[in-house]
Amino acid sequence: MAVGRRRAFIGSFTAAGGPGIVTASIDPGTGALTVLDAVNAVPDPSYLALSPDGHTLYAVSETAEGAVAAYRVTGNGPRPTGREVPVDGNGPTHLSLFAGHLLTANYGSGSVSAVPVRADGTLARSVSGVLRHDGRGPHPQRQQGPHPHQVQPDPSGRWAVGVDLGTDSVRVCTLADGTLSPHREIALRPGSGPRHLAFHPDGTRAYVLNELSPTLVACRWDAADGALKPLAEIPVLPGAPAGDAYPSGVAVSPDGRFVWTATRGEDVLSVFAVEGEGTAPAPLTTVPCGGHWPRAITESDGFLYVANERSGDVTWFTVDPDTGVPHRGGAIPVPAASCVITG
Repeated sequence: MAVGRRRAFIGSFTAAGGPGIVTASIDPGTGALTVLDAVNAVPDPSYLALSPDGHTLYAVSETAEGAVAAYRVTGNGPRPTGREVPVDGNGPTHLSLFAGHLLTANYGSGSVSAVPVRADGTLARSVSGVLRHDGRGPHPQRQQGPHPHQVQPDPSGRWAVGVDLGTDSVRVCTLADGTLSPHREIALRPGSGPRHLAFHPDGTRAYVLNELSPTLVACRWDAADGALKPLAEIPVLPGAPAGDAYPSGVAVSPDGRFVWTATRGEDVLSVFAVEGEGTAPAPLTTVPCGGHWPRAITESDGFLYVANERSGDVTWFTVDPDTGVPHRGGAIPVPAASCVITG
């Protein structure tokens, strides 16, 4: 990718009419998106990750078979580097790079997989290890077994941290010789259904967003010991939800002063202020997400980007640097949009 040229990469559900992976340019002054390219190489590339050098894009294939794929970023958009790689798991919903491997959270099969990444960014042909979760929660439909929804490295790069909606827990793991090993499991409130976690830039705090109850859990993170300590649970909505309310994504500002969450059904973004060393971020306000069913949210260079799955668009917002409040700038159509990352 050319130096200084910012792009957005948008995943979508092809089974629901999505175009696959959409690439858009980013206007550095306004945050506005302009579609450049779309590639439909694997079914349901619902979540994406970009290599640190920006040259390789990775995607899950959120299907019953479960796979990942690598793309070389050239010209206006990414192109596949080879066939997709099975992850030995069902319904991967999230992926991240960690210790020379691509990790996937396999929601359907209740597991986390590791696929080795070669020096040129391409993927090995098979997984090096699969860590299977166990347990359940009290929700009669959603928590009959484990359902990892996210896995990512912690800021120190020492630990892989997985969020399991089915077991109401966060699991900390290590990776050695391609094998994932459990280090610690942190229990959250039964029935809360944790979905995603975002670390504070100071590396000592983290925020866990619950899907089955619309709340945000503020936590202390100890990188030396690989330990997460829940401190406070805060509602993400003012008052009781008017109808369905399923939080989906959480993001923290680069300066650590604000936290944003997205909630489907209510179709809002919630804004929180992080005050000094305070343990619980303070709710400030909510604003419309600009579409319907905001599945994912990301921050980039003072802008917020929201993938609205059911209205089929990606909305961008300018963030007020003093208040943290997002102001809608515009949107581009992307049917069945599921995530947006930038690089």
